[in-house]
Amino acid sequence: MHVFWERGYEAASISDLTAAMGITPPSLYTAFGDKEKLFFEAIERYALGPGGIGRRALDEEPTAHAAIKRWLEDAADELTQPCHPAGCMVVMATTNCSVAAERVQASLAKRRAEGEERVHRRIQQGIAAGELPSGTDALALANFYVTVYQGMSMQAKDGASRETLLASVAMAMRSWPVSGTKADAASASGKTMKRPRRPAMGTAH
Repeated sequence: MHVFWERGYEAASISDLTAAMGITPPSLYTAFGDKEKLFFEAIERYALGPGGIGRRALDEEPTAHAAIKRWLEDAADELTQPCHPAGCMVVMATTNCSVAAERVQASLAKRRAEGEERVHRRIQQGIAAGELPSGTDALALANFYVTVYQGMSMQAKDGASRETLLASVAMAMRSWPVSGTKADAASASGKTMKRPRRPAMGTAH
């Protein structure tokens, strides 16, 4: 998984993959069929581990604001963990692929769209619950925060620190629409407290 994550789909060679897995090329083809199928297996594994931070935050937090904030703050941790490649595998793995990798690119684009739709639904739930103003454009707001996340992934890949990404999260959360209640205003404008780096999700090659 780490080979695809670090080098991208096309740049990861069969020799790179078999060396990381400790097997021969014939064994790889017997077990997975081809490189594309192995990549999809790796993506599924990523989604169950470090790639699942967004889903967990959206499902577990009691408010939309808390869910988005936790997702992005957890991302600042996960995207910069020293124990695995920087950035998000789903965002970065097909950024420089040729037409030959069109199926893989389409598959990851679909995953990214599904992720944005989950954010959209969580924001809609927040609007319905009165956490955000009734006129909030949920789709535009979801797109904004997904764009922030994808930018954080690119910055992490370029070497940005956890602290730099957390500062970006704090700035992004200032754009959160505030409803008319004092409680909501206090929640949305609360200062970001320093938080210890959480342990990395368990990952393996």
